[in-house]
Amino acid sequence: MQDNLKPMFADVPAELDIAIVGSGPAGLSAAARAQQLGCKYVLFESENHASDTIYKYQKGKHVMAEPGFLPLRSGMSFEAGKRESILGTWDSQLLNQKINIQYKKTLSKISKLNNGAGPFELTCEDGTATTARTVILGIGLQGNIRKIGTAGDDLPNVQYTLADPDEFNNETIIVIGAGDAAIENALALMKNNKVVLINRKDEFARCKEGNLNQILAADRNEDLRIFYNTSTSAVEEIPEAKEGEPTLNYRYKGPEGEQAMPVHRIIARLGATPPRGLVESFGVTFPNSDPNAVPALSETYESNVPGLFIVGALGGYPLIKQAMNQGHEVVDSIMGLPVVPADEPLLAEKFKPLGDVSVSTVLDMILENVPLFNQMTRLQLREFMLESTLHQPKKGSVIFHKGDYTSTFFAIVQGGVGIELVNKEGKPFILNLDKGNYFGEMGLISGRRRTATVYAGENCVLIETPRKAMLKLIASVDAVRRTLDETFVRRALSTHLAPQLEPQEIEQLIASGISVTRYVRGEKLFSEGDKTDGLHLIRRGSVAVSKLIDDQDSVLSYVSAGSYVGEIDLVDGTDRQTTCTATVLTEVLLIQADAVIDVLSKNSNWKKALQAKIGKRVHDSIFRESTAKRESDLIHFLMKQGLGDATNALVIDENLCVHCDNCERACAETHDGIPRLDRDAGPTFQNIHLAHSCRHCEQPHCMKDCPPDAIRRNEKGEVMIADTCIGCGNCAKNCPYNAIELRVKPPPRKTGLLSWLLFGAGGPLGERPVKYDANSIKKAYKCDLCHGKEGGPACVRACPTGAAFRISPEVYLNQQNELI
Repeated sequence: MQDNLKPMFADVPAELDIAIVGSGPAGLSAAARAQQLGCKYVLFESENHASDTIYKYQKGKHVMAEPGFLPLRSGMSFEAGKRESILGTWDSQLLNQKINIQYKKTLSKISKLNNGAGPFELTCEDGTATTARTVILGIGLQGNIRKIGTAGDDLPNVQYTLADPDEFNNETIIVIGAGDAAIENALALMKNNKVVLINRKDEFARCKEGNLNQILAADRNEDLRIFYNTSTSAVEEIPEAKEGEPTLNYRYKGPEGEQAMPVHRIIARLGATPPRGLVESFGVTFPNSDPNAVPALSETYESNVPGLFIVGALGGYPLIKQAMNQGHEVVDSIMGLPVVPADEPLLAEKFKPLGDVSVSTVLDMILENVPLFNQMTRLQLREFMLESTLHQPKKGSVIFHKGDYTSTFFAIVQGGVGIELVNKEGKPFILNLDKGNYFGEMGLISGRRRTATVYAGENCVLIETPRKAMLKLIASVDAVRRTLDETFVRRALSTHLAPQLEPQEIEQLIASGISVTRYVRGEKLFSEGDKTDGLHLIRRGSVAVSKLIDDQDSVLSYVSAGSYVGEIDLVDGTDRQTTCTATVLTEVLLIQADAVIDVLSKNSNWKKALQAKIGKRVHDSIFRESTAKRESDLIHFLMKQGLGDATNALVIDENLCVHCDNCERACAETHDGIPRLDRDAGPTFQNIHLAHSCRHCEQPHCMKDCPPDAIRRNEKGEVMIADTCIGCGNCAKNCPYNAIELRVKPPPRKTGLLSWLLFGAGGPLGERPVKYDANSIKKAYKCDLCHGKEGGPACVRACPTGAAFRISPEVYLNQQNELI
C-alpha cells in the first residue's frame, strides 16, 4: 500500500481493505484503482466472466460512451465501440493489471461483526467467507427484470432479453420500451424483420441522444414503425398456428383505441427494479417504499451503513462512464485521498452566477430550500443540474408572459416570484410564491399557453429545467410525479376553479385520493346514465360534452385543459346527465365523489358558485339543444379531423370561397415561392372546408421526431422549421394532417410584381422559373403563420371574400352556429 494513504477503519482488523461485489463497469474500475494503490482487495463475480450485463448485450451492439461531456476517470479503458471490443479490452486489462477477481462467487450475506464495531463479513453461497473493512456493492439490477404485467406475459416467444438479433428472420416482432435497450433491439431486428416499437409516452425522454437520432431516422423505414401513446392490453396465443405464421395476438391500446396485431414474437425491454430485499438484508435503507427507489447515498456513494458503498445502476446511475468514475472515486474516498467528482468543473461553471461558493454548498442549498427535489438522491440532483440552468433575474423582470408557448419548469431556490392573476371579481392581484415553490408545471404537462405572467421578486434565484429533463425526472422518481399531480389539483382549485374553498378543504379533496387516467381520442370519460364517480379535472387535451337528443348524440360544449367536467351531477346528486368524450389524447385527474359531496355540504359558497355556473350551462344547453341537430354533426366532423389538437387552424367557408387561389399565391410570394397550404386538398363538411395547412398543435406531432431539433414552437405558439433541417422527412411522416412537404427551394423570381403587372414580364404572383435542379436536397416546409409579417397570415389577408380565416378550437367549437 502507498505510504500516503489513510484508509477508513484502519484500526479494525480484517483480511481485506476492500471487498468489491460485482464486476460491472463500476466494480472493474474500483478494482483497477485498488490495484494501482496497492490495497488488499478482492473482486467477487457470480458468473464465469466479467461484466455480465454487457456480456448479455445483443451481439454486435454498439455501446455508447455517454454522457459525452463527462470525462472518464478510471484505470480501465472505455470508449464507444462494439460490445465484443469492449469486453475483449477489459478481459485483457484484467490479466495485464493482475486484478484479483474471483469468479462463480455469489454473495448471500453481508454483516458487520462485533455488533457493528468490527469488519464486514461477506458470505458466499458456496460457504466461503471473508472479512473486509469496507464493501463496494456494484451488483446492478439485472436480476429483477420488469415484466409486461398483463395476461399472457409469460407465453412462449414473449421474451425480456435479446442475445443475437440475427437468430430471427422474416418475423413480425413487437419491441416494448422507450429506453436504450428497446431502441437498440428494434434497430438490430429491423434488418431482417418487420418491427413495431411500442412507446407508452409521446416521445423518447430517457434514451441516449445517439440512440434517439438513430431511431427517429429509422422510423421512416418501411421495416420499422413506432407506436406512441400505446400500452399493452394482453398477449394471447394463436391456437394451431402453422410453422412460419404468427403465434401471438398482441392486443394494445393506442390513440385510435383498442386494436390487435398477429405477431411472431414480443420482446419487452422494460428495465429492472433494484434487488431491494437483498440490499435491505445488508442493513441498507431506502428513502421510501417506492419499488423504483434507489438507496439513499452520501456524496461519496456511502450508504447508511458506515463503510458500505453502492455504485453503478444500483445507486441510480446506469451509464457506463458514470459508473466507472464512481468506482474509481469511491476507492480514493475509502483510502483517504481527496476526491473531486468528474462533473465538478461543469457544475461549478453553471453555479457561477451565485458567486464564489462551492458546488457542494449550492447543492445543499437546493436540497434544503426545494422540497420537491428532496425526493432525489444527491447524485441524481447533480445529473439533474447538469441539464438545468441557474438564473438570478432582476427584481420586476418578467420570467414569462401570460399566453407564451413555453414549456420549461421553474423551481425557486431563493427569494420569490409574483404571479399576476385575476380574482373572481375580475380584478388583478399578485400571488406571491417564495423559496421552495415551483411554477410552470401546466405548460410542461399540457402544452398549452402560460396561464399567467410571472415576475421576479427580490434576491430571486431560479432553476429552469427543460421539458425533456423534467419528464425524465417524473418518469424516474414516482414521488415527484405524485407531488406534481397534487400540486396541479391544489393550484387549479385555489386559483380559478374553486377559489371559495379553504386550504384545509382542498387538502381534504387531495387526501381522498387522486387517480390519473389517459384517454385516447374518442374514448369516453363517462357516459350518460353512468354512476357519478367524481370531479374530472382536465390537465391535458380537451373533451366534448354531449347528450342524446331524439336518439342522436348531440355535442353541447367543448371543455379544454385547465377546466373540469362532471360537477352538475355531483351538485344535483344524480347519475351522469351527459356523455364526456376525449377529442384528442387527454389526461384527467379524478377527485373522488364522496370527498367532493362532503366538502360541498360544508362550504355553501362553493356550492352556490357551482349552482350559478350550472344555471348558466343549463341555459346555454337549452339554446344549444334547440340547434343541436344542425350543429352536432359539424362538431363530430371537426373532432374526427383532429381539430382538438389545433391552436390555430385554417378554415374556409365554401359559401364565400370563389376558388381564386389568391390565398395560395400570397402564401407562396411570402415564402420564397413555396406555398405552405393546399387550398383544394382537405376534407369538407357542409360549407366548412379544412385546407391542408399547419394547425400549430398544442402537442406538435412534428416536433417529437426531429433529429437536428430544427422544429421549435416560439412564445406566440408559432411552430416553425429552422434552416438546420436535414430533410429526413420524419416531421412530414408524423404530421397526421398532411401539413408538411419536402421540397426543393426554387430560385427567386427574375422579375418583380410591377414588371409582371405593367409589362407582362416574368410570371404571376408566386411563380418561379421552371428550370432548376429538382434533385437537390429537399427540406421540410410548413405554415409559420407568416411569422414576423405585419397583418398576420397572408392567406387570410389575400382572400377577397373573407372566406379564409384562422381560428382556435375554443372559438370554432363554442361558436359553430355562426359557421354554418
